[in-house]
Amino acid sequence: MIASKLPHVGTTIFTTMSRLAAETGALNLSQGFPDFDGPPALLEAVGRHVLAGHNQYAPMIGLPALREQVGLKIQRLYGRILDIEQEITITPGATQGIFCAIQALVRAGDEVIVFDPCYDSYEPSVQLSGGHCVHVPLQPPEFAMDWQRVREAITPRTRLIILNSPHNPSGAVLSPTDLDQLAALIRDRDIYLLSDEVYEHLVFDGQQHASVLCHDELYHRAFVISSFGKTCHVTGWKTGYVVAPPALSEELRKIHQYVSFAGVTPLQWALAEFMAAHPEHVTELPGFYQQKRDLFCQQLAHSRFKFVPTAGTYFQIADYSAICPDLPDLEMAFWLTREQGVACIPVSVFYQRPPADLRLVRFCFAKREDTLRQAAERLCRV
Repeated sequence: MIASKLPHVGTTIFTTMSRLAAETGALNLSQGFPDFDGPPALLEAVGRHVLAGHNQYAPMIGLPALREQVGLKIQRLYGRILDIEQEITITPGATQGIFCAIQALVRAGDEVIVFDPCYDSYEPSVQLSGGHCVHVPLQPPEFAMDWQRVREAITPRTRLIILNSPHNPSGAVLSPTDLDQLAALIRDRDIYLLSDEVYEHLVFDGQQHASVLCHDELYHRAFVISSFGKTCHVTGWKTGYVVAPPALSEELRKIHQYVSFAGVTPLQWALAEFMAAHPEHVTELPGFYQQKRDLFCQQLAHSRFKFVPTAGTYFQIADYSAICPDLPDLEMAFWLTREQGVACIPVSVFYQRPPADLRLVRFCFAKREDTLRQAAERLCRV
C-alpha cells in the first residue's frame, strides 16, 4: 500500500466540471480558459519558429529575448528596472513557478498564510514541502483583507504569505494601501511573500493593478508570478514567469532546474517576437475583457442571480440564494450543468472551511459573445 503524501487530494473541481460539461453538452463557464484563440500574429510565429529549428532546450532560466521583453514590460508598466539575468525566470506555467517558489522557501514545520477563498494549488505545494497553511478568510461581500486577522495569524513559525490579486475566484483587487499595511505588518519579521499576479492585466473600471513590483519594500522579499497563458489567451501553452530579487531567484532556480529544467523553446521565441511587435496588447486587455464582463452582467441582470460586476480577472461571482437557498453550491453547480446547460464552479471548493450559508458560484466570461449570450439566456430561465 502506498502512503499518500496528499491523502486528501483528489481530482480537481475544474477537471470534474469540464468533464461534466463535455458529457452533457453544457456551455463551459467553469474552468478558466477562453473559447477563442490567441492573437493570429502570435500563433503564426510559433509555426515559423518550429520550422526554423528552434526546437531544442531553451536556457534553463528562459530565452534572453523573452526575459528582455518581460523586463521592458515591467519597466514600462511598473517602473521597476530588473536584471534579466538574475531576476526573471521563465517557467512552464505559473503553477510550476508557484510550486518551485514554495519548495524553495518553505521548510518542515513552517506556516504559510493563505486567504480563503484561495486557489487550489497553494496548499498541496505547501504540504509537499512539509509546511502548514494557516487560512485567513477574506471579508464578504467585497472579499476584502482584514489586516487585524492577518496580524493575529502571524506567529514565529510564519515563513510565507501568499497574495493573489486580481483574486481568483472573487475578482477582488488589492490597493496600494493594502500593500502598505502588509509591509508594516512584516517589516521586522523574517517573512517572505509569493504574489500570484497571473491576472495582472485584467483590472477594470479604470483601476490600476497594485503590483508588488511597484512596492520597493515588499519586492525585496517576494516572488511575483505571472502568466503568458492568461495574457495571450493561450492557457494550453502553460508558459509563465517568476520575478524575484537575485537571492530568491537563485533558490527558485535550484528547484526549477530539477522539475522541468526549461520551458518550451518555440513558444518562448514566439512570445518574445509578439511582445516586441505588439507592446500595446497588454494595455488593451482591460477594455477587451471589461466588454465581455459588461455583456455577461447586462444579460444576467434579468435573472434571479445577485452579483456585483467583478473588479478583475475573467471570473464573475453570482449569488443564487434567491433561487435555491437550501441547495449547497456543489449540488447547485451540478444541477446548473446537467439541467440548465451551463457549467460553473462552486466557490466553497476554494475554502478550507466554507461558511455554512455560502451560496455562490463562479462563471468564467473569457468566452465568445454568442457563448455568453446563450449562457445568460439559459441562466435567466432558472
